[in-house]
Amino acid sequence: MSPRLPIIFVVATVAIDAMGIGLIMPVMPDLLREVDGGNLSDAAIWGGILATTFAAMQFLFGPVVGSLSDRYGRKPILVFSLVIMAFDYVLMAFAGTIWLLLIGRIIGGITASTHATAAAYIADVSKPEEKAANFGLIGAGFGIGFVFGPVIGGLLAEFGTRAPFWAAAVLALSNAIFGWYVLKESVTDANRRAFDWKRANPFGAFKSIGSFPGLGALLLVYFFYQVSSVVYPAVWSFFTAERFAWSPGTIGLSLAIFGISFALVQGLLVAPSIKLMGHRKTVIVGLILEAAALALIAVIWSGNVLLWCIPFAALGAIGMPALQGIMSRRVSDDAQGELQGVLTSVNSLAAIIAPLVLTRSFAYFTEPDAPIYLPGAPFIIAAVLMLISVVIFQMRKRSSATS
Repeated sequence: MSPRLPIIFVVATVAIDAMGIGLIMPVMPDLLREVDGGNLSDAAIWGGILATTFAAMQFLFGPVVGSLSDRYGRKPILVFSLVIMAFDYVLMAFAGTIWLLLIGRIIGGITASTHATAAAYIADVSKPEEKAANFGLIGAGFGIGFVFGPVIGGLLAEFGTRAPFWAAAVLALSNAIFGWYVLKESVTDANRRAFDWKRANPFGAFKSIGSFPGLGALLLVYFFYQVSSVVYPAVWSFFTAERFAWSPGTIGLSLAIFGISFALVQGLLVAPSIKLMGHRKTVIVGLILEAAALALIAVIWSGNVLLWCIPFAALGAIGMPALQGIMSRRVSDDAQGELQGVLTSVNSLAAIIAPLVLTRSFAYFTEPDAPIYLPGAPFIIAAVLMLISVVIFQMRKRSSATS
């Protein structure tokens, strides 16, 4: 059996997590109106509730799932979660009420917390100098899922609002079967740790992980980065429609270009960047590139120019795998799942908070009575947060730096 098959399974799991969400996005407006009987505005409200619920479940259960994998192993958690995810999509395919859809999003948010376990498996099987590059593969898997999910979902929507759910169920179950046969357990007696609810809840996990030297500041950098990154899914479609009058097709094309660029950067450029500059400088360069790209998007004058600039905007993605590599090397082998669970909760917390702030700033600066017309305001806010991340990363004690 090829030693790369387990890595392929882990990357596929992350891709399916991202693809599963994207698969159902194109049909959600029609599905919600079909189930609830309301208009598009009502559907949008329920769509926001479902999205927030999904993110809240990931925030609450990310550390739980990660800690469970520290105790019982990565393989059973990953495979079992995929099986439950498949049945959850079946539930949503049959759902005839909004409350069943809500239950489905609750279950989906919990099972999608396996991103932490997938990253912990990568940390287990990677040499210290390989971790950042292999974390980049996970990012590439997410980018692939981000690209193909909405495209496939849109095509399947031609067969009805429930077709994408069946496709997502088949994908999840097929990958579970694949993982059962190819994944070799990476948790042994040497790195197994007893499950502790005090560490498994997100707040206890933050306290525990924050006790490792220098990790508190790195988590803050990671949080600001994630809040800034939410500007793309939260505001992009509104911004490009307002600023450049882009059609849904053009918006979808732009997101596909970004997803492909993101996957290529994390899959191909992370390792060479770290080899050339080291972990620390790669993080700094990545954050600065992100800030520059966000500032450019905020003031760009042409939709065609923006399309050409999207690959440049994705270059900053070299920074996060390097930061994850630094953090992974700062915790013990038996706490890798807990760390990745905390990072999942940070992602989810950003997904809960950031859309409220960023979409509101967009609305404020595009209203008829706005003091200044500035649809790119959310991108300016995101750029400032990226620069704050650079400052925090640079100001942390030199003794906590890992190069």
